[in-house]
Amino acid sequence: MDFSVATLLSYFTDDKLVAGKFLEKKLECNSDEDSTNLQIVLDALERAKLLVKERGKYRRVTDEGIFEAKLRCSSKGFCFAIQDSEDAEDIYIRETYLSNAWNGDRVLVKIIKEGTRRRSPEGAVKLILERANPSLLAKVVKKEEGFRAVPLDDRLLFELELQDQNELLQEAIDHLVHVSVLRYPIAQHLPLGAVTKVLGSDAEEAADTDIVCCKHDLLRDFPGDIVAAIAEIAEDLDEAVIAQRRDFRDQLTITIEEEQHLAPGNEAFVENAFTLSKTETGQWQLGIHIADIAEYVSEGSALDRWAKKHGTAVFLGETTIPVFPAAFKEKISLLPGGDRLTLSILLTLDEQGIVNEFEIVPSVIRVDQSLSYQKVQHVLSSGEEVEGELKDVSDLLNNLIFNLSPLVKAQRLQRGGFQISLPEVVSAFKDEGRFGTMIVSPSLPVRSLLSEVTILAGRAVAEHMTALELPAIYCYQAQPDFESLENLIKLGGNLELDLKLESEEELLPHDYQHFIQEFSKVDSAKILNYLLQSTLDSPRYGKHPHPHFGLAYRDGYTRICSPAQRYGDLVMQRILKLVLSEGRDRRSSRVKNGVNLGSNSCHEKVNWKVLTATKQGEIEETIAGLILQLNDQEKIADDAEKDLQGLKKAEQMKAHTGDTFKGLITGVQSYGFFVEIEDLLVEGLVHVSSLKDDWYEYRARHSCLVGRKNRVSYRLGNTVEVEVKSVDYYRQQIDLAIAKDSGDTNAADQTDEQADVEEEAWEEE
Repeated sequence: MDFSVATLLSYFTDDKLVAGKFLEKKLECNSDEDSTNLQIVLDALERAKLLVKERGKYRRVTDEGIFEAKLRCSSKGFCFAIQDSEDAEDIYIRETYLSNAWNGDRVLVKIIKEGTRRRSPEGAVKLILERANPSLLAKVVKKEEGFRAVPLDDRLLFELELQDQNELLQEAIDHLVHVSVLRYPIAQHLPLGAVTKVLGSDAEEAADTDIVCCKHDLLRDFPGDIVAAIAEIAEDLDEAVIAQRRDFRDQLTITIEEEQHLAPGNEAFVENAFTLSKTETGQWQLGIHIADIAEYVSEGSALDRWAKKHGTAVFLGETTIPVFPAAFKEKISLLPGGDRLTLSILLTLDEQGIVNEFEIVPSVIRVDQSLSYQKVQHVLSSGEEVEGELKDVSDLLNNLIFNLSPLVKAQRLQRGGFQISLPEVVSAFKDEGRFGTMIVSPSLPVRSLLSEVTILAGRAVAEHMTALELPAIYCYQAQPDFESLENLIKLGGNLELDLKLESEEELLPHDYQHFIQEFSKVDSAKILNYLLQSTLDSPRYGKHPHPHFGLAYRDGYTRICSPAQRYGDLVMQRILKLVLSEGRDRRSSRVKNGVNLGSNSCHEKVNWKVLTATKQGEIEETIAGLILQLNDQEKIADDAEKDLQGLKKAEQMKAHTGDTFKGLITGVQSYGFFVEIEDLLVEGLVHVSSLKDDWYEYRARHSCLVGRKNRVSYRLGNTVEVEVKSVDYYRQQIDLAIAKDSGDTNAADQTDEQADVEEEAWEEE
C-alpha cells in the first residue's frame, strides 16, 4: 500500500459517503497492517475536521476558507500557494506558516488574512497532502554533529541528517549525490535521508540524464515482481481470442517511428500501425491500429499498479524512461513478423478530408513494414522509382502523406488550428504530445503530417463517449491569457509586425495562426515561433469535455494512441473494450436487433444507458481519482524533458564562453535585458551592471533601457551582439555582456529627435 493523502481524498466526490472497505479496495490494502495504517490516516483526517464519520462511513468536509494548492517557494524563504483553478488568486505563505512543507508539495492552505487590491491573500499550511520531493540532489558535508546533505535546489531551505553509511559518506564528502528521503521533518527534528548514488564531484561532472532522473525521481530499473509479471505473459496468441476479433492480417500494414526508437536496445514502444484503402464509394478508409495493452495488463494487477504510479514515458534525448520494461515491448510492440492484438479505429473520410463515419473494433493485425520517418522522407522525396516489396508500401505512403494528410490539415487550418515550426523534438507519441499543438520539424515534415491523421482517432473517441454519455478521460488545453502574450505582441510591434487580435474578449486559435503568418516576414521567425509556443499552457486531463486550444477543438478531445506509454490512454482503452463487450446494444431484451456500439452510426439511435448504473459509477469514481495524478505525472515528465534540454544548452554555451553571437532582445527589465541567440535558441541575461559605459534607466512603457548621457537604448526587438561571460550549468543560467567590438548599431544609436520623444514620454510617466 502506497498512497498520499491527496490520493485518498480524491475518492471523496460530490459530498458522498464513502465506506472504509471501498477505500481499502481502491488503495490496495492487502494486509491487516495496511488496513490499520489506513484507519490511522482516516482518524487523523477526522480529527483535522477534513472528514466526518456518519453511520460508519466518511464524508469530505469543505471549508470555504481552506484551499488545495501547490507550493512554489523562493530561495528567500517565502512561498506562494498556487491553486489549480486558473482564475484563483495565489496565496502568500510566510516561512513561519509553512508547517514543514517544501517547495512543490501539494497542501491545504487556510486563509489568515484577506487580500487587497495590491496584495495577495496570506495563508498558513494546514495539511500536507502530497510530498513532491521523495528524493533530491544534494552536496554532502561533514559537521560536528555528523554528515549532512545540503540540497542543490536553493528553494529547499534545510539540511538533511544522513543515515549512517560511514564508508560511502566519507567518499561522498563535497560530492553531488542523490538522496532518498526516509523521514520528513518532525517538530525540531531534521529530515532524514540516505545516499543512493554518488553522481560526481559537481553537477558538471555528473551525466545530464543522471541529474534529470535523480532530480525528478525517475526510476530506470524495474522491481522483480514487474519483471516476473512480464515473463508470465504468453508468447503465442490464443486462437479463441483471435476468432473474436476483426482480422486485418491480409491488409498491407505499416508502422512509422523515430529512427532511434527502432534501434536495438531503445525502450520506446511501437504501438501504432496504419492501413489505408478506398471504399466502394471512393472514400478513404484509414485504419489506426493501437496495440491492445489492456489485453495483457488487467486492472489492479502488479503491472497496472506500476503503470498507474508512473503515468507516462519520459523521453530524455536518446534515453527513454518507459512505463513498462523492454521485455514487454518484445511481446506487444507492433513489429513485423508476427500477429499482434490491437484496438482499431477505422475512419472513413471524404474527398475533403472530413470524417463521415468511424468504427472502433478489437482486431488482429500483422505488420508488413516498419519504417523510420527518415526512410519515409527519403522514399517520398527522392523521386526514384520504387520496385519490389517497397512498391506497395510506397503507394500507401504517397496516399497517406501526400493525398490524405493535406486534406485533414486543410480542415484543421480552416477551423483555426495552427502549427509552429520548431527544431526537431524527439517523441514517441504520434498525436500532439506534450506540446498540445502541431509542431513541424523543418527537416522532417512527414512527422507532423502523420500526426494530422492520428489526432483524428482521439477526436473520434471523444465524440463517441460524449454522444453515448459514457465516462471518459478528456484532454484539453486552456486558452492562453492575454498577459502571457503581452510582451510578445509588443516585441512584434517593435519589429513592425501586425499582431492584432481578432477579438478583445478572448484569445482564439485564429490569432496564433495569424501571428505565425506575420512572423514569417522577418528573419527572427525562429525565435518568435519559439516564444509563441512558450505562451501555450500544457494540455491537461479532465472528466468533462473542454475546448482544446492548440488543436482548435471546441467540444472535446481524448488521447488514445499510446496505451503502452501513457496510463490515461490505457484506461481509455479499457473503457472502450468494456463498452464493446458488455455495453447494452438495445433498449431491452425484447428488441430483436441491436446497434453497433463501436460505430458512430448508433449515436442517433441510442436513447438508453449503455452501461449499468453500477459500472458507470465505478468508472466515474476511477477517473475522478486519476485526474489529479495524471496531470501531476505529465507535469513531472514535461519538466524533466525541458530540464534535459536546458542542461544540454548550458553545456553547449559553457563551451562557448568568451565567444560572441548575434541575438534578439526578447525581454527588458529594470535589472537588465534578455537576449535570445537565434542559431541555438538559447536565452541569456545582460545584467544592467555589465553596462559600464553609462547609467541606464528603465522605461517600462517602451520596454527599454536608456543611457542618461549617451542616450544609447536597448529596447525590445533590437538585434545586439553579445559575448558569453559565464554559465551556471545546474541552474541553466547564462550571463551575457554586450560585445566590446560590436559594430551593430541597431540596438544603440538613435537620432536626437527619437531620444527627445522618448525622454518626453518617460517624464510624463
